[in-house]
Amino acid sequence: MTTDLAAFAKENGVKYFMISFTDLFGGQRAKLVPAQAIADMQEEGAGFAGFATWLDMTPAHPDMLAVPDPSSVIQLPWKPEVAWVAGNCVMEGEDVAQAPRNVLRRLIGEAADEGLHVKTGIEAEFFLLTPDGEQISDPFDTAEKPCYDQQAVMRRYDVVREICDYMLELGWGPYQNDHEDANGQFEMNWEFDDALRTADKHSFFKFMTKSVAEKHGLRATFMPKPVEGLTGNGCHAHISVWDAPGDAAKTNVFAGEGDGPTGELGLAERGKHFLGGIMKHASALAAITNPTVNSYKRINAPRTMSGATWAPNTVTWTGNNRTHMVRVPGPGRFELRLPDGATNPYLLQAVIIAAGLSGIRSKADPGKRWDIDMYAEGHKVRGAPKLPLNMLDALREYDKDKELKAMMGAEFSSAFLKMKHQEWNSFVSHFSRWEKDNTLDI
Repeated sequence: MTTDLAAFAKENGVKYFMISFTDLFGGQRAKLVPAQAIADMQEEGAGFAGFATWLDMTPAHPDMLAVPDPSSVIQLPWKPEVAWVAGNCVMEGEDVAQAPRNVLRRLIGEAADEGLHVKTGIEAEFFLLTPDGEQISDPFDTAEKPCYDQQAVMRRYDVVREICDYMLELGWGPYQNDHEDANGQFEMNWEFDDALRTADKHSFFKFMTKSVAEKHGLRATFMPKPVEGLTGNGCHAHISVWDAPGDAAKTNVFAGEGDGPTGELGLAERGKHFLGGIMKHASALAAITNPTVNSYKRINAPRTMSGATWAPNTVTWTGNNRTHMVRVPGPGRFELRLPDGATNPYLLQAVIIAAGLSGIRSKADPGKRWDIDMYAEGHKVRGAPKLPLNMLDALREYDKDKELKAMMGAEFSSAFLKMKHQEWNSFVSHFSRWEKDNTLDI
């Protein structure tokens, strides 16, 4: 693990560091720092005006400093003279409580105090579009059911291979790449890890994928629903909890055996309580996992061209069945299928931990397991909440959930709600073509 960035630069031929942080809207912000100055920056941090990013600050706030976390450093495989390093935001000697990486770090600490170490893997889907973002980049990618299409994935082999090669080089353990369920859509998987490391990798993966796509004259987007009528970009999260962090982990505390008293579907008591917290807070969770206006075009979508949206619209859980919000595909872990490509990598991990800790502390019951095709038989489910229909409803659910707001932090929750309400107000003040087409002659 790297502890001295100046030594890292000398050993690896790094000339510049990108000291990066992620704002409330998931925007990645960075300062490019020459290696000769990195020792001072590691002590003091790189200076930013918080108001110039999507944080709840004013021009009168003092400098916000992003102090690089050397354990997160990644040398850019496509430009090795540059290294990316995640920064922790500090102002006047104190952590900025609303900064997403700080929210996650605090919750990881809370979980660790209770002997719980969350490990996650994520499936970050993306589209490859033309540079203007208007069309799928491959004009031959037109199949009605394009998922796993070997011709289509090989036509984009140069992009997919380059990204996968870089993940192999970085030691992430990538293990499969495929063409996904929408035309122009891809997914690349790598091994699960501690929640903070997964969040850093998720942030870097988005940066890397966009950079490689641009290099090939294309545009990569993680937008939840970039093409009407096609399956949207999910960001499914696979969740387990262990007895220790990193390589020291020996025991999966979620793992039970079979459907007997030790664990339904191989999920032990604490695993079921953690899942209970996810179910209990699901409607509020959506404000974080599905944070944009466009997000609700994915989770409340009509049937797509392929025949299924692969996204939930109801708060239900199941076994190995992809039509529900949560599935338990095997012992000791479960998959949250709610998040989409717009989710903030750090807030996603933070809200999973917050909801799960809430469930464990209150011994929350996840409720009935449904083993039906929700797309065909969802009308049979009684009593399960529907997920929010739009971003405003999600924000209202989050605002009502006092426990989740407190777990995520009062300063963060206040800032997030304020900034997101401003975004919603900007959206509803926009005049659309639909309005003219449908109300001009009223």
